[in-house]
Amino acid sequence: MGLFITPIYAALLGLIFVVLSVKTIIIRRKNKVAVGDGNNLLLQRAMRVHANFSEYTPLAIILVGFVESLKYNAIIVHVLLSAFLLGRIIHAYGLSQIDEDFRFRVFGMILTFNVITISSALIIFNYLI
Repeated sequence: MGLFITPIYAALLGLIFVVLSVKTIIIRRKNKVAVGDGNNLLLQRAMRVHANFSEYTPLAIILVGFVESLKYNAIIVHVLLSAFLLGRIIHAYGLSQIDEDFRFRVFGMILTFNVITISSALIIFNYLI
């Protein structure tokens, strides 16, 4: 029996990844910056939003996929992935703003860290019992 919940969230996150990539490319082209950030604050932020998304998303998807494969309740899997998806959107929004409201960034990271921590704990717990 395969995964049924994780793939749809992975697909949604994949689409967000493409949007963040295209946003970065558009800023690069508009400012004629092929490599690096050209000391452009908006490009620096777009690059960090994209990189941060890239850094956390694969691990979270893998961990929650393992939680799902261990037959934890579907509600738990949906809550974890919904929280992660929301956290990544909120974080991306907050970090992309020049006049940043740190509450978005912080809340996005709290959701992200909680999903990774809870998923890890559930996996470890499963092997201890």
